[in-house]
Amino acid sequence: MQNKKSRVFSGIQPTGNIHLGNYLGAIKNWVDRQDHYENIFCVVNSHAITIPQDPKILKEKTFELSAMLLACGIDPKKSTLFIQSQVQEHTSLAWLLTCITPMGDLNRMTQFKDKSQKNPKSILSGLFNYPNLMSADILLYQSDFVPVGEDQKQHIELARDTALRFNRDFGETFVIPKPLIMQEGARIMGLDDPSKKMSKSSGDKPNHLIALIDTPEEILKKFKKATTDSQNLITFDKERLGVYNLLTIYQCFTQKSQKTIEEEFKGEGYGKLKSKIAEVVIESLRPIRESYNYLITQKDYLEKILAEGAKSAREIAQKTYQDAKEKMGLI
Repeated sequence: MQNKKSRVFSGIQPTGNIHLGNYLGAIKNWVDRQDHYENIFCVVNSHAITIPQDPKILKEKTFELSAMLLACGIDPKKSTLFIQSQVQEHTSLAWLLTCITPMGDLNRMTQFKDKSQKNPKSILSGLFNYPNLMSADILLYQSDFVPVGEDQKQHIELARDTALRFNRDFGETFVIPKPLIMQEGARIMGLDDPSKKMSKSSGDKPNHLIALIDTPEEILKKFKKATTDSQNLITFDKERLGVYNLLTIYQCFTQKSQKTIEEEFKGEGYGKLKSKIAEVVIESLRPIRESYNYLITQKDYLEKILAEGAKSAREIAQKTYQDAKEKMGLI
């Protein structure tokens, strides 16, 4: 008898452009592990509206992200891909979880603290409560694992605490999810400031990130302007943030050892390093970019794949939500 695969849930917001950090830290791992797990991938567009969005742009970005995930290698025959807002149980379960989550738990969430400090006069209640929606995303599908970076572990801990509390108070209902921490390449830093993680929210800075849809010319230009230092010595030294970040990107794409890479660039300057990295990234991303440019024009195909994904997701979500609702005494 074949062993049942563990279920993995992953979500990504349709804001900004998917960049190298998203790809190397998350999406590439999702693609590479499709045969190892039962995967559910979600475009979490309901999370995006915790800050004001242009409705037309949000809708466009939702389809663009769906096309990009397919272009990167998410296979609908192996994995479920759908849009969060098309499965209403996400927000329905989030309300149930909101009603059992102490405000103190939400007050401690680092991302809320960071974002509210940047815009203290325009904080929306959705930003405060959205970790409950994230918990609902995970718990709806009885997820065994959630792939996350170190900076997202807090949200998984909240989902675990919420599930344990619900199971204790209302009876066994949810699987207790575990974080699936991705190590190598999981933290790609900004090219302009290697002390900060590459982020879609910093996409307005022209040389901060490499988007997967960037042209070869744009990629080369950005790498040439990448921050390094004055030592002109190419080694994997974590204290030298800029050079270490560039070498990490190179290693992720080439799969060469650190020793081999250091030998390759021995006696070379930063100009050669940047050009070589740009060349490798351009060629590695070329099939993704070409596939994306085709898929984004195939709206009927995209909608078909997403509708099928939503149907599969809904079958699981409805069962979980109905069980949770009845246990809380709701008719």
